[in-house]
Amino acid sequence: MAARNWRYWFHVLHRDIGYACVGLTLIYAVSGIAVNHVADWNPSYVIEKVRARIEPVGGAPAVDDALARRLLASMELSPDYNTLFVPGPGQVRIIRQNHTIDVELASGSVLHEIVTPRFLLADANAMHLNHAKRAWTWFADAFAVALIVLAITGMFLIKGKHGITGRGAWLTALGFIVPLALYWWAT
Repeated sequence: MAARNWRYWFHVLHRDIGYACVGLTLIYAVSGIAVNHVADWNPSYVIEKVRARIEPVGGAPAVDDALARRLLASMELSPDYNTLFVPGPGQVRIIRQNHTIDVELASGSVLHEIVTPRFLLADANAMHLNHAKRAWTWFADAFAVALIVLAITGMFLIKGKHGITGRGAWLTALGFIVPLALYWWAT
């Protein structure tokens, strides 16, 4: 059997690493689009704000566990909560899991802020932004190295005027120049 040249091994590496990287590449691409528009929307969570009313609470009640439980009961919610504090005079904020409740005691005005993770997208964004740290950092670094290998091997797959010594050289140069120019222009 004849020895295989470097181009053959570049094809093998490019093909096999490329297949292995498809899933995470798509996850990172979708997440990248989502987080690029963070100024327009929250890409990880749906935040719903709901106004309601309860019976006003007169006087100057002590802001304690009993008041929190009484307020939650008046809203027909379970008595569990994480923390309670006073953001201003006559106001109470109750923090629950994915749910913040602001109550104006004198008027009975209530604002619920309910936070729900976006299906799949919240996890994709957490992966992309490396919220997990630890072992995920090493995996993400290995993925980045795989992308470098794909980029380098890909440049040498095609020979001749359509390869890296012809049209490919111009396209590769544009791949560096255009993003840098757009970034410098935008900043």
